[in-house]
Amino acid sequence: MISFDKLWITLKEKNISQYKLIKDYKVSSGQLDRLRKNGNVNTFTLDQLCKILNCKLEDIAEFINDEA
Repeated sequence: MISFDKLWITLKEKNISQYKLIKDYKVSSGQLDRLRKNGNVNTFTLDQLCKILNCKLEDIAEFINDEA
């Protein structure tokens, strides 16, 4: 499973709100909802978030092996 829990931490560290993502960076509220629910998001969205936050993918997402 891919978890986006790190995204919310990185957003807080970078002082960027979800509102700012929607209004200033045109990230859809639907995409944010899918991220909150650890749902399916495309690589374009992940790329955009990394550019906005000036971070690496591992700063916003991680693979959790739930079989362990």
